[in-house]
Amino acid sequence: MMGSHVGEVLAVLLFAATIGGVMIGFPVAFTLAGMSLIFAVIGHLFGTFDFTLFFGLPSRYYGTMVNEVLVAVPLFVFMGVMLERSKIATALLETMGQLFGPLRGGLGISVVLVGALLAASTGIVGATVVTMGLLSLPAMLRAGYDPRLATGVVCASGTLGQIVPPSVVLIFLGDILASANTMAQLAKGNFSPDPVSVGDLFAGAMIPGMMLVCIYIGYVIFQAIVNPKSCPPLVMTAEERRTLPLRVLSALIPPLLLIIAVLGSILSGIATPTESASIGALGAMLLAATKRQLTWVNLRDVMRSTMMISSLVFVIVLGASVFSLVFRGLGGELLVDDVLSAMPGGAGGAVLAVMALMFVLGFFLDTFEIILIVVPITAPVLLGLDVDPIWLGVMIGVNLQTSFLTPPVGFALFYLRGVAPPQVTTGHIYRGIVPFVGLQMLAMVFIWTVPQSATWLPEVIFGEGRNVVRDAPVTPDDGGLDSDPTLESPAAGSESGGGSVLDDLLGGQDLMLPDEEEGGSGGGSGAPAGERRQKQSSGSVLDDLLKNEELMVPD
Repeated sequence: MMGSHVGEVLAVLLFAATIGGVMIGFPVAFTLAGMSLIFAVIGHLFGTFDFTLFFGLPSRYYGTMVNEVLVAVPLFVFMGVMLERSKIATALLETMGQLFGPLRGGLGISVVLVGALLAASTGIVGATVVTMGLLSLPAMLRAGYDPRLATGVVCASGTLGQIVPPSVVLIFLGDILASANTMAQLAKGNFSPDPVSVGDLFAGAMIPGMMLVCIYIGYVIFQAIVNPKSCPPLVMTAEERRTLPLRVLSALIPPLLLIIAVLGSILSGIATPTESASIGALGAMLLAATKRQLTWVNLRDVMRSTMMISSLVFVIVLGASVFSLVFRGLGGELLVDDVLSAMPGGAGGAVLAVMALMFVLGFFLDTFEIILIVVPITAPVLLGLDVDPIWLGVMIGVNLQTSFLTPPVGFALFYLRGVAPPQVTTGHIYRGIVPFVGLQMLAMVFIWTVPQSATWLPEVIFGEGRNVVRDAPVTPDDGGLDSDPTLESPAAGSESGGGSVLDDLLGGQDLMLPDEEEGGSGGGSGAPAGERRQKQSSGSVLDDLLKNEELMVPD
């Protein structure tokens, strides 16, 4: 029993040391892997970690590389970078600004609308914030906008790409939650769980994403009424007004067609997210060609940017695989299970604790870092408490959107600071984003109290046959599994050609720790730690199945 306690202490120290290493500036992927290896050696010296667990790493890495769902990541990145190079954002900002500019607060409304359109077509926060900072921010300041309102609108609108589909963040979240839901249902004895796909999460995020757009617009209108001097109207010439309708149509129709093609093919079931990503990449090239921007130089730069962004993301995934393996091997997963299961308020208290942790980490870490460190550890426990996976994914997505806006490492703030005019200070930017962070938290409260805002559309589009609690995601006492446990085909549910991210991160190897004794741990799970470890390591059908899969070496 002493060895198990030592392992849990080491798991906590590993988590804290990894967060600290990232915060002081070490590369994320190397911090995740390096700290994990150090604590693995320490754990082995104390007899709480078995080095043979590392034999599963090659199959994890191979599973990540052949995962068909994750092929959508570089394709969507390519689509976003190509659209950014095709100057579509520039045309949208200029025409939409003139369309709404004559209204008080109209420029701010146009920035929010363009941010939503760019989010649904590019999804790249950095490029969106920089583009709007270069074009819209100077125009807003010239029109007499308050610098705090102008910078807040630009930063908040630029981060909509994290929650509005097709979002790369939602792809990773959907893949992790799909595997976590399967694991949770199998552990509860449901051997035919309905799958949860990236398409489900895309559908679930549609209404909350549009709700955020409306909330931002509502705030700008409120400022125009309460403080008219903060957002005066834009003065336009007669010639600009005369040619405006044609310019609006020419700027608006191409990205709308691309959005309809990509999201429409996913939500209608015609194509999987990966297939629709290829449609989007091809459509972005065609739009660039119509704008005479599809040159060899631009294509080379787009491919280089796509390669760099995708490599950065997947290197972090590989580092996170080592972290999760060591964290599990030290007994950290069972410790998390004990803590969350013992939270006051049941599933609601557990979800609230995880959301609070993610919000605080968002001040210091990037979205992907939080997803790949925290979600694989906590999601199986939360879903085991009958939390709806779609609702949970949307809540995480909206929560982590704030990580781009909260200092000291809010990346949207850095992007805007780099392109803002000299008269805009860092204080203007920091004070400007405070109301929008509050609005996002208000949106989270609404999604919490009205879970159907995230679960209704997936049920309408894909049906109600899933074995998860839809109506009350955070009250496990109100329901259980659906009566119809029919299993849909794997292709329709997960479109995965290999192991999911969570499979790769959490593995599923035999977790019986060396020199482990049976006994109580004093946790809140209602079972002694040694007994629960014995069940997890040797008596669980789920772990046996996953163990066999992990140890299968590709030909």
